[in-house]
Amino acid sequence: MATAIKLSDELIEDARRYGDVFSRSAPKQIEYWSRIGKIAEENPDLPFNFIKELLVAQREAEEGQVTPYQFG
Repeated sequence: MATAIKLSDELIEDARRYGDVFSRSAPKQIEYWSRIGKIAEENPDLPFNFIKELLVAQREAEEGQVTPYQFG
């Protein structure tokens, strides 16, 4: 569900700038920051890079880009 919210011009401009680098729109960049921030708040012991790699691995699994590990 989409909801209109008021955000500072500075946040929108930062999101636009970072989003351009990572091929995301400003709203998608803000959603990404929000998701990372929520995960970091819920798991304060996890480093940022671990959270980022976890999200990448989750996306790869959703897209079927994983191979089951064979023990032994």
